[in-house]
Amino acid sequence: MKFTAFIAAAACVAALPAAAQDNADWPASITIGTGSQGGTYFGYGSGFGAMISEELGVNAGVEITGGPVQNVTLVETGEHQLGFVTLGPADEARRGESPLMPGTPHEAVRALFPMYQTPLQAAVLASSDIESFQDLQGKRVGVGPAGGTSATYWTRFFENAEGYGDVTISNAGGSDTAGQLKDGLIDAFVYAAGLPTGAYSQLAVENDVRFLSMDDETLSTMKEIVPAMADFTIPADTYEDQPEDLQTVSLWNFAIAHEDMPESLAYEITALAMENHDRMMTNHAAASETLPENVSKNTVIPFHPGAARWFEENGFDVPLVE
Repeated sequence: MKFTAFIAAAACVAALPAAAQDNADWPASITIGTGSQGGTYFGYGSGFGAMISEELGVNAGVEITGGPVQNVTLVETGEHQLGFVTLGPADEARRGESPLMPGTPHEAVRALFPMYQTPLQAAVLASSDIESFQDLQGKRVGVGPAGGTSATYWTRFFENAEGYGDVTISNAGGSDTAGQLKDGLIDAFVYAAGLPTGAYSQLAVENDVRFLSMDDETLSTMKEIVPAMADFTIPADTYEDQPEDLQTVSLWNFAIAHEDMPESLAYEITALAMENHDRMMTNHAAASETLPENVSKNTVIPFHPGAARWFEENGFDVPLVE
């Protein structure tokens, strides 16, 4: 993947805008932290990485990771130059509450642009006796890869909500977890990813499944446990076998960079995402929310000066985050 991106970048340098070619302080390559295969981050990031390579002449390699919890730390340490995060894990990491680096405030992370909302989702095989979230008690539940938004918040829910102490949790990537459900190794597949989520789409095409909608009690409990969550509706027919809207909660996702990223590069990466909505939509349908007006959704991560400059030049107020 990285080799292909390098070839594309090299082939396009001659066609780059003069402003981009004049930035000698730009790195020759960057690594983008995404998530597991079958999740939204990977598809979204693969397409956006190709855009960076082709349009900016910087070889953008996409790396599979455990998701936001890991991504924010990889950017903080400088191992990755760009990453995708949900605001909940990012806020906790800034306050020194990352499970990967406990007690170490992540102070070098900067926001670039809004991506989309990540709703929590849940599915079981149609043959299952699980009809509601309360029926998950005593069941085997796949929650996604350790370190990702899904595993972080679903595990927190099961550990803190009343009556779920006997749930058996397993960790794996989205596609692998869907396979485990299909093979009967787990009873339910709960996840957190943008819509439509590839792992669920494939699962629903290949199997008869039932998607679970949160009742008022579950919604209230989830928002009490994770205050950053907000109500969200998954529209009917997002997936096969899903004829009705599903009620759930969600978190916003933002692209982040290290504070040492050159200001001009942060500006151009932000411009690339914000000025090419149709192309972003071809990367993943979740990019329907990758819009400049959603810059206001981030009130927890300071913005990179380069990103802030793009929004301000284009008439959008940038939240001041200390």
